[in-house]
Amino acid sequence: MSATQNREISRRRTFAIISHPDAGKTTLTEKLLLYGGAIATAGAVKSKKTDRAARSDFMEMEQKRGISVSTAVMSFEFNNFAMNLLDTPGHNDFSEDTYRTLTAVDAVLMVIDSSKGVEKQTQKLLEVCRLKKTPVITMMNKMDLEGIDPLDLVDNLEKELGMECVPITWPIGKGREFKGVYHLEKKSVQFYLTHNQQKKNDTIDIDINSDSAAEIIGSHNIQKLREEIEMVSALTPPMDLQKFNNGQITPLFFGSALNNFGVQTVLEEFCRIGPPPQPRESITRVVEPEEEKFSGFVFKIQANMDKNHRDRMAFIRVCSGVFNRNMTLHQVRTNKDIIVRNAITFMARNRNIVETAYPGDIIGIPNHGTIQIGDTFTEGEDLQITGIPNFAPELFRRARLRDPLKAKALAKGLTEVCEEGAAQLFRPLQGSDYIIGALGELQFQVIQSRLENEYRVKADFETITRNVCRWVICNETTKKQLTTRYESDLFNDSKGNLCILSDNLFRCNQIADKYDDIKLTKTMENI
Repeated sequence: MSATQNREISRRRTFAIISHPDAGKTTLTEKLLLYGGAIATAGAVKSKKTDRAARSDFMEMEQKRGISVSTAVMSFEFNNFAMNLLDTPGHNDFSEDTYRTLTAVDAVLMVIDSSKGVEKQTQKLLEVCRLKKTPVITMMNKMDLEGIDPLDLVDNLEKELGMECVPITWPIGKGREFKGVYHLEKKSVQFYLTHNQQKKNDTIDIDINSDSAAEIIGSHNIQKLREEIEMVSALTPPMDLQKFNNGQITPLFFGSALNNFGVQTVLEEFCRIGPPPQPRESITRVVEPEEEKFSGFVFKIQANMDKNHRDRMAFIRVCSGVFNRNMTLHQVRTNKDIIVRNAITFMARNRNIVETAYPGDIIGIPNHGTIQIGDTFTEGEDLQITGIPNFAPELFRRARLRDPLKAKALAKGLTEVCEEGAAQLFRPLQGSDYIIGALGELQFQVIQSRLENEYRVKADFETITRNVCRWVICNETTKKQLTTRYESDLFNDSKGNLCILSDNLFRCNQIADKYDDIKLTKTMENI
């Protein structure tokens, strides 16, 4: 490994932002980009005609509704660190996209609404982080609004998420009385200035036990602050990097993303303690980032990010080696080589051609349906990086065209949208229906909107009686017998994997019990 590669690996930080919907995740993303110099003005998430739409929300539905329904990838520099930021969907219906995104990052920034505490979706996302032992930094957002007492917030976080909190900053008041935060390690106060969305707030070193602190902060606030800091210092553990890297403790910050307060402190701490690119598991061995040969895997596919280009982009996390423009990469699944001349990096809707990329970087490769989620690219080694499964959908709908002449466009649209992982496409062994499987109703609305806007196809989605999916693992002899006897219950997913779609689990098990070597599974690895 060259000195340049070693230096570039050590300065990279690849992380995702996760939260419950409306906790302020996309707003925080905008402010991180602002500090990184990637944008000059942060956009409003719910934009009026005179506002700038959030840069990380590029779909029309995202910009209109003020929600994130796809993962946005953004790269920027901050304090000589190369930051790769992934803004994930907050909505529960798109948790599968978030799960895949978490396989591509080395750490997570968790945003919690201080007026609500830990919410259901946050718990689910943290379960994934805990399984992968992903380091988590937490920001209590919206401290300028009336909310839960900070000590109660810490207690709530520890009980609901099962992680010990290590406060790095501590709020001075809350809601209308929010004055700023005290940095416990630096022993400094950062003062909060309201309606300060584009400016940095003033910071002053201070001894909270001094008379001058009482004059600056106020006698009531300083007394409460002293008591809380004494309590926090006595009850919370010291910052332990090993426990942090194992996902056992979470550094905690307080602030207001909308008003640009506390964001820089979080970003600086991410640079200081966030892990550099980490090893990745494969079927045969562990892939180390310091290896000389290139390897990377596809964790996301997005079509039509730019309507003018009608593009399809495969997002690849670089795991090892160095990517150079015009290099030849081996696609392991297809056993084919491709020359990559126009890989790009992203700033949401903006893009730049990549000359060089290192482990931790996210690059996009244009493709025309030949690349799938889970594909591994190498410099020739037969290597398959693992950990990116599909989950069995919970809702199923039949696509119905309003205009029969648009059948080809419907097939193309459904195939391409489902290849991105937002939903799953099933075709019956008996019949020609298009069955869409998803985790939530909003996914069908997104697909319907995208079909109309991007493919000029108007379609409806009808409810069907089937609501249970199980993939079938068996040998070829059993598969032939199964398809002959139970053809009406069997479907193929978009990759040709056989599965049972039924109205209840009993029916799935009833079919499987007829054969000794059949295994039914709720997940299918993207290989």
